Amino acid sequence: MEPPAPPRRVTIVDVARHAQVSTTAVSKVLRNAYGASPEMRAKVRRSIDELGYRPHAGARGLRGQTYTIGVMLPDIRNPFFPEILDGITGRLADTDYQVFLGPGGCNDEKAEARVTEAMIDRGMDGIILIAPVSPRAHIEHVASVVPTVVVGRHGHSPVYDTVTDDDVTGASLVVGHLADLGHRRIAHIEHHETDPTRIAEMPNAQRADGYRQAMRSFGLAEEIDIVSTTYTQQGGYDGAKELLARRRPPTAVFAGADIVAMGVLEALTEAGVSVPGDISVAGYDNTTFASFGPISLTSVDQAGHEIGENAARLLLERIADRHKAPVQIKLSPTLVPRRTTAPPLE
Repeated sequence: MEPPAPPRRVTIVDVARHAQVSTTAVSKVLRNAYGASPEMRAKVRRSIDELGYRPHAGARGLRGQTYTIGVMLPDIRNPFFPEILDGITGRLADTDYQVFLGPGGCNDEKAEARVTEAMIDRGMDGIILIAPVSPRAHIEHVASVVPTVVVGRHGHSPVYDTVTDDDVTGASLVVGHLADLGHRRIAHIEHHETDPTRIAEMPNAQRADGYRQAMRSFGLAEEIDIVSTTYTQQGGYDGAKELLARRRPPTAVFAGADIVAMGVLEALTEAGVSVPGDISVAGYDNTTFASFGPISLTSVDQAGHEIGENAARLLLERIADRHKAPVQIKLSPTLVPRRTTAPPLE
């Protein structure tokens, strides 16, 4: 006995017959093109829903659009990146675009290149690169092939748009808050930058610079103390262990990211150090866990949702007009004080 034949895929012709309109009319509705009345749009959409029609991505790609957008994430474990994704998907909710995620690997140029090239090969209409570490030349190559928006990396380019946080100001907010509380020995855990050619563009480097500038402005130049690890929980743990081994440990630690602060809190708890009684801790990103009651982490809010919304908006604009002038958006951060920071006991 022969197996039953697989169900036939619903086509645009089927939708046109069901809605009693032309295939051209259905095409206009699918492309959101000019010339389809509200009544026709409603009729076609109703037929699409009733028949379960799905546009064929491959066929769409042959006509020039796949209605897919690729988002490259450097580290899926970082709790800040879902905030950006929420902003992206929220902005695209009322469009025909679907988002596809690609893990780029933490600080891994080769992994980023594989992901972005795969997105290009699959005909995605646009790409959003979140905190890419690839050389500028590679990013500009990607942007020359497909509309691209870069998130979280400073610098300007004639071929792609950027959305960033004012990381220097954000770092100064943390130092100012801790200095106002009375702290002098304020240490910073940064992400070690291995490529000097991109250091000026990276948010971790700008936060470290903002820390140095703020310490000098508060007359604390001699107290500048930076530990270079990674923007990971393990990096925070290792950095805190190194700071605790100092002859005079700091009374406050500014972790360059909330995920780093998680590792700092773990190391301090393990060492029997009270937070904020013995050492105050502040992070950066204002992730969901920062506001979790038992943690209550002081952090810098860089509006991840707003970053994502802006990135998606700019990408849609660049898809519509590949030759528009590049746009750079820099958002202003705010400090959210919580229970991990307090005046020093000394």
